[in-house]
Amino acid sequence: MELHVKKNASSTSQAHANRARMLISCPDGPGIVAAVSHFLHQHGANIVQSDQYSMDPEGGMFFMRVEFDLPDLQQRLPELEKEFAAVAAKFSMQWKIYDVNRKKKLAIFVSKEDHCLVELLWQWQAGDLDADIAMVVSNHPDMKEYVESFGIPYHHIPVTPDTKKEAEQRQLEVVGSDIDVIILARYMQIISPSFIEHYRNRIINIHHSFLPAFVGGKPYAQAYERGVKIIGATAHYVTEVLDGGPIIEQDVQRVSHRDNVGELKRIGRTIERVVLARAVKWHIEDRILVHENKTVVFNG
Repeated sequence: MELHVKKNASSTSQAHANRARMLISCPDGPGIVAAVSHFLHQHGANIVQSDQYSMDPEGGMFFMRVEFDLPDLQQRLPELEKEFAAVAAKFSMQWKIYDVNRKKKLAIFVSKEDHCLVELLWQWQAGDLDADIAMVVSNHPDMKEYVESFGIPYHHIPVTPDTKKEAEQRQLEVVGSDIDVIILARYMQIISPSFIEHYRNRIINIHHSFLPAFVGGKPYAQAYERGVKIIGATAHYVTEVLDGGPIIEQDVQRVSHRDNVGELKRIGRTIERVVLARAVKWHIEDRILVHENKTVVFNG
C-alpha cells in the first residue's frame, strides 16, 4: 500500500507560538475598538491584524476579529480571558479567544463521492490546511484504504432507515467532544436535530447548487432542464432547516447550451471542492462569525 506522508507545514506553529485570535460580536456603539485595543496594549500584546464590520452604527450589531501576539501566551491566556470578561460585560459582547498554536481537529463525513474529501486531504498533506484531520467517517467502506494510506483513522458506520438513530449514536461516540468542526464532504445523509445540537455552527456542508436554487434531488438535471447559464456550489453551516443554514461561501461558473448533464456535473464537482475547502480554511482560521442565519466572514 502506498503511504501518503504529510509534508511539514511552513513553520506556522513556531512562527506563531504566541499568537492568538479574538472574535467579538456585540451591539454597536462608541468605544468598542478603543476598549479592545487599550486592553490588549495594557497587557503587552501587539495587534498584527484587525478587522471590523458594523451592520448599522445606530442600533445594529458590531463584529470584530483581532489577531495579536502576546509573550508567554499559553501561560497567560487564562488570566487574559478572565480579565477581559469585565470589558466584554460592559459592551454585552459574545467573544472567544483562540490560541493559534492549537490546531483544530477535523472530522470528515463522506459517502461514495470522493472529490471533496480528496481536495481536503491534498490541502492537508501540502500544509495548506493548518489543522489535524482526526478521522474520516463514512456510511460506505469504499475509501477506507485510500484514507488510511494518509495515516488517518477511517470509521465505517453503515446507515439505513431502520438503523439511523443507532448509527448517529455511534457517530457521536466516535467523534466525541474534542472535535472542533465536522465537514460533510458530500455525505449523503440528513443530519438529525439532536446531532446538530451537539455541534451548533460546527458542521459545514457543501451543497451541489447555488442556493437557494434547485434544492433537492438531481440539481444538475434540474439546471439542465431549465437551461441555466451559470451553475455553482454553496458551503454553509448545518441547521435543522435542510440546506437553509448560514451561508459561508459560494461560487459559480458560466455554462452554455452545449453542456449536457454529465458536463454540468463535472464542472460542478470542481466548484464544490474549491468552495468547501475555502469554507473549511476560513473556519479553522477563525474568520467567521455567525449572527442569526447569516455569517460575517473576514477573509480579506
